[in-house]
Amino acid sequence: MEIVVKETITVQTYDVDTYRRIRRSIGYLGIGLPIVLVLLSGIGFFQTAVQHSISHYYYTNLREIFTGTLCAVGLFLIRYRGYSNPSFWRNDNRLTNIAGVMAFGVAMVPTNPDHPAQKIYTLIPLTDAWLGGLHYFFAGSLFGIFALLAINVFTLGQAKETATPKSMFNENNIYRFCGGAIILFILAIPISGIWKIPYATLICEALSLFFFGTAWLIKGRALGDTGALGRMLYRENNPPKPKREVVFDE
Repeated sequence: MEIVVKETITVQTYDVDTYRRIRRSIGYLGIGLPIVLVLLSGIGFFQTAVQHSISHYYYTNLREIFTGTLCAVGLFLIRYRGYSNPSFWRNDNRLTNIAGVMAFGVAMVPTNPDHPAQKIYTLIPLTDAWLGGLHYFFAGSLFGIFALLAINVFTLGQAKETATPKSMFNENNIYRFCGGAIILFILAIPISGIWKIPYATLICEALSLFFFGTAWLIKGRALGDTGALGRMLYRENNPPKPKREVVFDE
């Protein structure tokens, strides 16, 4: 008996699905990083207390999860081939490449520890305090580009779409809200530091990553894009995706 598998998926559809899987992967990694770190901090085996910022997990037994996740996000962003645009501030490809480099910078150039004796570097054999400032530059640039992508780049797809009425759940409204939330929570970090609110930096970073991840999941069509949901979120009415057809030929 011979089994014949008929593929009805075109090369173009495959490419679109690949991009969407990459976007979803970036989104899940962003949302999952602070959740995993905090959950594992509650397990005595790892001998790690909840840190007051995500960056301070570099100096704990969970360092590999922190650096590994950031490197994975960085690699995805660099390998991601977004759309080009004459405007630098709307150029998906360039901005994601820069964001990928910044993610590697955050992972490889850690923040200053609470105690100077803890300061270690794997790539840069220095313990100078100014390197902690470089870490904040990488982190600030990374979150800034995340917000810029959500507000200025992700919204381009529907800019000229007028056929389908808009709703409050329109895709672009979600992107703008997520971008604004990223900026808001990042700006709240130094303010909360003045008031010395416990774990405020960790919470603000986690919320920023949540909205960053949400934007990428929506862009990756994590909730689907067919039927009523496609019309509500994406102003699209896509048909169901083609499936494999298996024919048994005796």
